[in-house]
Amino acid sequence: QVQLVESGGGLVQPGGSLRLSCVSSKSAFSIYAMGWYRRAPGKQRELVGTITINGRTKYADSVKGRFTVSRDNAKNTVYLQMNSLEPEDTATYYCNADLGYSDYWGKGTRVTVSS
Repeated sequence: QVQLVESGGGLVQPGGSLRLSCVSSKSAFSIYAMGWYRRAPGKQRELVGTITINGRTKYADSVKGRFTVSRDNAKNTVYLQMNSLEPEDTATYYCNADLGYSDYWGKGTRVTVSS
């Protein structure tokens, strides 16, 4: 069992920035990929960005150039730096840990982009 705890969500104005963090109870050196997904009101959950143990990243087209996912394996933590936020980024953001044979989810952190 892996517990994932997200933090860093909140209310931000359009054009602003936020950094989300997710701490894993399992050593990140044992986790193949860590990353972020989001679910906007009335929509399905979608990929935001992921990063593998080797540092390979993948992003949704809608966030490329604005969001950056990174991980600090020594701290068992994955981050999501979000810049140039838009109202369309409003969603609950979920941390994911993919061990290759199973995956785990955090409970989510809410991000609201509004003036």
